[in-house]
Amino acid sequence: MASVCLRDLTPAECAAVQKLAHSHTAPAQRVQRAQIIWRARCGENASAIAARVGLDGETVRKRIHRFNAEGLEALKDRDRSGRPPTYPPEQTATVIACALTKPQILGLPFAAWTLDRLAAYLHEEKGIAMQRSRIDEILLHEGLRWRNHETWFGERVDPAFAKKRGRSKRSTPSHLRAVV
Repeated sequence: MASVCLRDLTPAECAAVQKLAHSHTAPAQRVQRAQIIWRARCGENASAIAARVGLDGETVRKRIHRFNAEGLEALKDRDRSGRPPTYPPEQTATVIACALTKPQILGLPFAAWTLDRLAAYLHEEKGIAMQRSRIDEILLHEGLRWRNHETWFGERVDPAFAKKRGRSKRSTPSHLRAVV
């Protein structure tokens, strides 16, 4: 077990670490990292810090070494490797913009989007071949949810619904008024 010493912090670093270590709104990982540095600054050893923050001693030592080398940047998450996004941000923005646009404004013969309609429109008109499930994920991530396409704030999606439907069948009983 190698011992580790925290370097002297600048006044700006000290203030930033203290503020982040006591934050209730910052991301939990950053707060935990700041708590490690703050406790090390206050003189606690790595084992005591590890027990207090729920990590192992080696992780605490690595965090302190990284802070000594990188300063406040060490509190941030590093970029992670992985598969690059399948769809560039421009295509994602197009999906969201189309979903927020009424189909009739785009000259389409329907009043509301469905996943199938949106996927077909994106493929045919915008050249974006995207699966329904991915479109749904993008919209949900953006905070958009599908409405029941049968109604729109209490009104029928098709304003000419009653005219197209025609009269009720004669077999449908009419409502009788109650005698008072």
